[in-house]
Amino acid sequence: MLATLKGKSADLLPFVPRMDLWYKANKKNKSLPDKYKDATLSEIVNDMGLGFHAVVPDFQDLRNEYDDIDRALGIYNLWFMPYRSILRNVERLVHKEGDYTTVEYITPFGKIKTDVIYNEQMRKAGITITHINEYAIKSVKDLEAIGYIFENIEVVPNYEGFDDFAARLGDKGLCVAFTSLAASPVHLIMRELMRMDDFFLLLFDCRDEVLNCAQKIDKYFSQVFSIVANSSGDIIFSGANYDSSVTNPYFFAEFITPALKYQADVLHNKGKFLITHTDGENKGLLAEYLKANIDIADSVCPAPMTKLTFGEYRRAFGDKITIWGGVPSVLMLVESISDNEFYKYMDELFTNIGSGSHLILSVADTMPPAAKFERIEHIAKMSREFGSVKI
Repeated sequence: MLATLKGKSADLLPFVPRMDLWYKANKKNKSLPDKYKDATLSEIVNDMGLGFHAVVPDFQDLRNEYDDIDRALGIYNLWFMPYRSILRNVERLVHKEGDYTTVEYITPFGKIKTDVIYNEQMRKAGITITHINEYAIKSVKDLEAIGYIFENIEVVPNYEGFDDFAARLGDKGLCVAFTSLAASPVHLIMRELMRMDDFFLLLFDCRDEVLNCAQKIDKYFSQVFSIVANSSGDIIFSGANYDSSVTNPYFFAEFITPALKYQADVLHNKGKFLITHTDGENKGLLAEYLKANIDIADSVCPAPMTKLTFGEYRRAFGDKITIWGGVPSVLMLVESISDNEFYKYMDELFTNIGSGSHLILSVADTMPPAAKFERIEHIAKMSREFGSVKI
């Protein structure tokens, strides 16, 4: 995988699907393939000759039940992240009842209330990230309180937790250091702190207030990125889930590209790589990824689930951006695609692979729990039979 990322020759074309949701759902529902019914995910991946996907975190892998209480602020304290966020000068009232967690933040500028849910239906689907029911920002009046909260967060290294995770992973896959699902402060406000439609209305009506809040959040972002960049991780994760209808090219160019470009430049000076989660409709955004100088476009999902073909990605990115993905998840579902259509699609996909340089084959965004297992085995077989990646 590292050789592929660096544009060097490799012994084989790596196939590294994200299998955690597939595994959790089928383990819980007792529907794993018979030969793997008692196996761990690591054992399954090893037996199939796959790479272990360690890009997107398991958001339920917590040290204690309170490590995710600030999730509705876009703040996570997972044990294997390279940093830890500690809220100072803010009183929190936490109420857990059943599947719901409500948090009230008391600040000199007013109260902020959030509510998230994590229920049995989500667990059965293998989902690990909680869903936000009540967003932190409801109106312009909440921006000062949010700014105050982020200005009073202390960020400390958690290198021991990250290094322990990396040691456990070993050479099974690339250990990616997690920064944030948001690439920038404005992106954080949009994707985590507000209802999306409310965000765009507020940005239009109260732009100065939104940008002032973002500037305060940026102090937190700067601390986080500095600590993560100085961790032992060689590949740093920043930003996720873009879409040309929401993070449109104009929005992306103003609020996301500069942040990713800054992060990429810092990491490149350290000999490290930047990965961003590009799952979504990317028509119109490829030029921005190139401007941002990112190294890996993670979870590339081509047509028929989106408008861009795999070939269009390959031609646009060339040897500048490594594609991690390429196989749309719908292809794994019998109810969506017939076997004949699946085999035909995969044959066509491999005609666009070329030498295999700068490609880590994967199912985007994740392997669906209902995936036909024989199709996973077939893609693994195709990647092995592809042979070595020669530059």
